[in-house]
Amino acid sequence: MAAIAPHFKPLEPSLLQKLRLLNWPFIGVIAAVALVGYAMLYSAGGGAHQPWAWRHGVRFGIGAVAMLVIALIHLRFWLRWAYAIYGVALAGLIAVEIVGSINMGAQRWIDLGLFQLQPSETMKIALVLALARYFHATLPEDIGRPSQLMPPLLLALVPAALVLKQPDLGTAVMLLAGAGALFFVAGVRWWKFALVLGTALAAAPVLWQQLHDYQKQRVLTFLDPERDPLGAGYHIIQSKIALGSGSVWGKGFLKGTQSQLSFLPEKQTDFVFTMLAEEAGLVGALGLLGLFGIVITYGFVFALGARNHFGRLVAIGTTTTLFLYVVINVAMVTGLIPVVGVPLPLISYGGTAMVTILIGCGLMLGVDIHRDVAMPRFPSERSH
Repeated sequence: MAAIAPHFKPLEPSLLQKLRLLNWPFIGVIAAVALVGYAMLYSAGGGAHQPWAWRHGVRFGIGAVAMLVIALIHLRFWLRWAYAIYGVALAGLIAVEIVGSINMGAQRWIDLGLFQLQPSETMKIALVLALARYFHATLPEDIGRPSQLMPPLLLALVPAALVLKQPDLGTAVMLLAGAGALFFVAGVRWWKFALVLGTALAAAPVLWQQLHDYQKQRVLTFLDPERDPLGAGYHIIQSKIALGSGSVWGKGFLKGTQSQLSFLPEKQTDFVFTMLAEEAGLVGALGLLGLFGIVITYGFVFALGARNHFGRLVAIGTTTTLFLYVVINVAMVTGLIPVVGVPLPLISYGGTAMVTILIGCGLMLGVDIHRDVAMPRFPSERSH
């Protein structure tokens, strides 16, 4: 007699259960990082809540509510609407080319009256959802086939090309690197990554010619900051001076000479980590990195605990995005890589970036809450 397969009933947590399942320590660490950001922006404003700290706090409050709401939404909603969300984000990138506002020589924002939207930030989450949906429904044995890899490659390359045209090299790199992480987790062999990297290196001379003059200057300045100490090299030289002057314990809150005397440029955005290191020293800088490390560790733990493939991919993608934010910004202000304009999450001043990070954190929480929910991947599974 043929064995009868047991009927598996997916675990569907109720709203009350979801609230109980929320990982409050994770939320607490997120709030602690945002509080550090508020303090740094208060200091950047010369010991005043305006013009940056107060807005930072309001945006975090709005984003935190959005994070909790997103965490409670069932993962099947994001699976169903992943491509539509990607399409809206892509339309936003196209709209930037048509009606986008120009700020500091870059065309990256859409003026919506009450606020300015940066579609390239929203694309970071939209791309994760779209790739997670694609790989969720792809058979493991088909992952390595070129015909199966072309659609997700296009999903990543098209927005990256639009972002690069704005121009925004840092965000384009983040989109491709985040996509690469999902390709790897989905099962793409390592040698294919090596092939892509080799092709990129071979095409480096051509890519160099496509860079804007200011981007070339950033690369040259990275290689030799002293070549133009009062021009292109000024930012990174002042950043290193501030980092070194903070020593182990720092100069004290509101007492950073480089930042308070305005020698440090963009102290409220790109170089806020440098200001923190000057005022709180190596101990404060490592403390903040430790908080980020906890958040990132939580994200990977959520991914490993997910029993459904879509949730696992979403958690990996959003956690990798957060990781890239931190690594690129810190490497940038310490002179390890060229300055590419990537903010420090929940610390730097900026509305769209903050909301994007909190939406990603909401998705991480949602994956954790729905970790035991069954989500069929293939037609044969959906029929049972």
